[in-house]
Amino acid sequence: MRKILFRSGLIFDGDSESAKQGDVLVADGLISDISYDRSEGNGDFEIVDCEGRFLMPGLIDAHVHVYASGLNISRVVETPLSYLAHFAAQFLSSSLERGFTTLRDAGGGDVGLASAIRDGLIKRSPRFYYAGRAISQTGGHGDFRPRDFDLDDAHCCGCHVSCLAVLADGVDAVRKAVREELRRGASHIKLMCSGGVASPSDPLDRSQYSDEEIRAAVDEANRAGAYVSAHCHPKEAIRRAAELGVRSIEHATLVDKETADFMAERGAFAVPTMVTIFSLLEEGEKLGFPAVSMDKLRRVADGALSGLEIMKRAGVKMGFGTDLLGSLHVRQSEEFTLRAKVLAPIDILRSACSVNAELLGETGHLGCLHKGAHADILVIDGDPLKDISLLGTMGQGIAAIMKAGQFEKRLTSEA
Repeated sequence: MRKILFRSGLIFDGDSESAKQGDVLVADGLISDISYDRSEGNGDFEIVDCEGRFLMPGLIDAHVHVYASGLNISRVVETPLSYLAHFAAQFLSSSLERGFTTLRDAGGGDVGLASAIRDGLIKRSPRFYYAGRAISQTGGHGDFRPRDFDLDDAHCCGCHVSCLAVLADGVDAVRKAVREELRRGASHIKLMCSGGVASPSDPLDRSQYSDEEIRAAVDEANRAGAYVSAHCHPKEAIRRAAELGVRSIEHATLVDKETADFMAERGAFAVPTMVTIFSLLEEGEKLGFPAVSMDKLRRVADGALSGLEIMKRAGVKMGFGTDLLGSLHVRQSEEFTLRAKVLAPIDILRSACSVNAELLGETGHLGCLHKGAHADILVIDGDPLKDISLLGTMGQGIAAIMKAGQFEKRLTSEA
């Protein structure tokens, strides 16, 4: 059994307010011991000298779309899956290089990709949790057909199902769609509960799905030991989702104080995604983001950061997500620096570590440096608790990356 000792690092356990110098021993892919009294001698292990460096858990991004190879989603869903699989492999590898050792795909990622990761066909990848295809009502955020697309033709050719979403209308259809994604190994269910930016035909500020349809999805997921996450921008959709038992509210962009207080009362998580908003504002037009989507985007951008402050004050459990499309995924780490405009470093670190681990149902296993946890470990040059921008440099400030006890990047002096 291979043992590795990270010696004399400043240890952040994924939740505590401060870091403390100590040693972390890794064996067989797990953290086997943490000591704050310096270990004596070399022992039967490889030593990694972390003197002056920061040790923390691998990062978790709880909102990605690894098949979203471009900004025009109507075109993405017509792209051959073989191409999307190659794009996804590159997305996965580069996320790992940026220190993200776990990803949660919020619509699109599937059993085929998960199996390729498991079987080593994709050599470098974070841990991968997926929702399967998002579930949307006709004309909802998961309906990427243009307005002039004939619905009857869609049912004839099967275009009501894409690689990213499936359309389901009515309680029975929603139940069946949920069961099908769970059958295909989804860890959670993604439900489209409001209009969105990237979809071509739905009003941004309107709620989607009836109460009965949302309850049906929640009931099916809960009985299977899973949960529902819901795409929601307006406050009305956010409140409905939380009231009807949705566990994770994605985006929550137009939240207000009353709604945030209700979310906290219900114990719902929020997964804001700031970087996709601001990167699309900067680069969307030149990269082909549709004009109708750019108009919607400008409507949500102004209040996006203030929503983080509102939810922080209300005590909402805020996870960390990015939601980047196409080539913009290289800006994944900028979520840290954007949040830093309104949040303290400790809150941002917790969101990408302990809060996201709780959301995934992996408390004590991921997002932490505790005995018995998975050995997903980052070694940072500098202290992100003092300067969160160290994590906003696309992995450049990360001296070493370990996932499941294996080095994905080693200290230069150890190479």
